[in-house]
Order: sequence, then structure tokens, then C-alpha cells
Amino acid sequence: MTRWIAGVVVAIGLLGTGQAYAQDTAAGPGRVVVTIIPGGATFFTEGPDTKGPSFGNYDLGAGVAVNFNRYIGVEGEVSGALGIAQDLQVGGLTSKVKTPNLVNYSGNVLIYAPNKSSVVPYVTGGLGGLSLFEKADLGIASTETFFTSNVGAGVKWFAGRWGLRGDYRFIAIQSKDDAPDFFGQETRYGHRVYGGVLVNVGR
Repeated sequence: MTRWIAGVVVAIGLLGTGQAYAQDTAAGPGRVVVTIIPGGATFFTEGPDTKGPSFGNYDLGAGVAVNFNRYIGVEGEVSGALGIAQDLQVGGLTSKVKTPNLVNYSGNVLIYAPNKSSVVPYVTGGLGGLSLFEKADLGIASTETFFTSNVGAGVKWFAGRWGLRGDYRFIAIQSKDDAPDFFGQETRYGHRVYGGVLVNVGR
């Protein structure tokens, strides 16, 4: 009998917690939020010790966030930075070349601003990897993968099930001694900006 009463109490407690979360998140992110990224850009800049050129790629991708409550969540992201033709300085010469394609994947922590508005600012940071795909005319003989870290911030706006998002990330790419001359022999730093469509798939 005691176990049965305890079971009922636990069930009521869990039900109440779920209802409280649903009420708390009515104007903002739900338990699970999918981001679809139709457009953005990733830029890599030159530094004082950088051998490779600066360049930018077109960005698209997707992410899935699981929110523990209104204030904190975790997110997995995968994005493709598609190469575009641009002037690159390679080997002392400047020529119009299509940049290599990249894939960036990361796991991040999201910390939301404590408000109950449909506009939700946040900060984020995490770890991941970046794969640079083969491009023989730039001296990239095979796909190279690098360890990355990122920090950033953004804002999400919700209108019920759907919403919009703007995001900025500062990315640090760890160097590798055997990386191609074009990219990766020294630590590189990148900037990623994108706009996304949000879908609340779990309340």
C-alpha cells in the first residue's frame, strides 16, 4: 500500500513538473527545437602569423536543441560551408579560385536570458570538428579534419510553433603539422553568421 501511494505521489509530481515547464515555455523555446539554416557565411581571416589566405564560404545546415528549462539547453549543429569563387593569394600570386568545401559539426551549451518574452537572447559555446575537403588545385590532396572550439551569441524569436533566429560564432581551429599550406598549419580563426528558421517540435 505504501509503495502504491508513493508511486501515485511521484506520478503526480512528474505530471506537475511537465505542466509547469509547458506553461513556462509557452512564449519561447520548447523542450526540443530544430533550427533549419538556409543561409549564412563563414569567414576565415588572416593573422600576423597566418600563411594561408583569408576567404569566405556560403553557409547552410541544421541543428537540434534540447532545453532542460527556460534558461539552459544543449545543441548539436552540422553545417556545410560551400566554396565560392573569389580572389585568393596563393603562393605569392592572386587569382580567382573556388574555395574548398567545409563541414563543421559541434556540440554546444545554450544559456538563455531570463525573460518570458517571445524574443530570447542567448550565449553559447562548445567543441567540435571541421572537415576540409580535397581540392587538388589548392594543394589539398585529401580530406583534413581539425578540432574546433566556438563561442557566440544570438537571438531567437518565437511565434508559437515557428520562429526565426540570428546567430554569430567565433571559431578557433587547432593547427596540424601535416595540414596543407592553404589551411591548418597554424591556428586559424573564423567568423560564422547565419539566419535560421526555428521549429518547436517538443513542448
